[in-house]
Amino acid sequence: MRIGIDIGGTKTEVIALDEMGKCLLRRRVGTPADDYSAMLQTIVELVVSAEHELGSTCSVGVGTPGAISQRTGNIKNSNSTVLNGKPLHRDLSAKLDRPIRIENDANCFALSEAVDGAGAGAQVVFGVIIGTGVGGGIVSDKRLISGRNKIAGEWGHCPLPWMSEHELKGTICYCGKTDCIETWLSGRGLSREYRLQTGRQLAPPEIAQVARLGDRNAAECMKLYQDRLARGLAGVINVLDPDVIVLGGGLSNLASLYDNLPKVINQYVFSDSIDTPIVPPLHGDSSGVRGAAWLWPNQ
Repeated sequence: MRIGIDIGGTKTEVIALDEMGKCLLRRRVGTPADDYSAMLQTIVELVVSAEHELGSTCSVGVGTPGAISQRTGNIKNSNSTVLNGKPLHRDLSAKLDRPIRIENDANCFALSEAVDGAGAGAQVVFGVIIGTGVGGGIVSDKRLISGRNKIAGEWGHCPLPWMSEHELKGTICYCGKTDCIETWLSGRGLSREYRLQTGRQLAPPEIAQVARLGDRNAAECMKLYQDRLARGLAGVINVLDPDVIVLGGGLSNLASLYDNLPKVINQYVFSDSIDTPIVPPLHGDSSGVRGAAWLWPNQ
């Protein structure tokens, strides 16, 4: 059996899978805010409680915002900034008294969907997170491609391609760069666009809803969002040309994306036509934690 842990900004989730991927146990608790020690203790308690209930010691994989620095062994690039600079891998291994595996949460999402999700059977899967942040992961033949510097798939911190004059404003990203894809395609980015056009603040699902009800500003925001997403993914396709793209994160629930993206993206890709499937995740918001469990493959 294998245990997966997904560390989120507001919740931390544990799952236990059997050798065939059947879920044996799943629960969520709140993530301690800005408290690294409490976060460690929460993870340890989840693992110990799950193993007690299962009556077995399991492998443990952890999905986390950010990645492990090859230089220091500590967490880097996390938008949960309390983790940055912390030896999460070493600390958890010591507390659980066993080897563990840690990967970026977007990588875990991509692995889950490639192993037994919406990308099962595809050779190359690009998993996308569009939500509070924007990330991605690459899986080839059910093997995660992390990259030499552990940043493979981080398309969210590339510049938005083919920017219009309206977009050339120097929007600052939390990473310190300007005009990263994340600043435009995160939930905050969509809400910001609507606020700039109307002076009102709405969450992305509300923007999509009022667009369907005839709000012209909301409809324009959705059109812009789809165009920006198409531009960003076109850059990925030009470089990687995956067999399937699986969308995850809160914004992946916007049903209109799956109807409209294929029509828009074709004009940006360096080909006379494309037929890359862009699909929703099979495992929904449990995909990341399932992927963390799958960091330990069957032996």
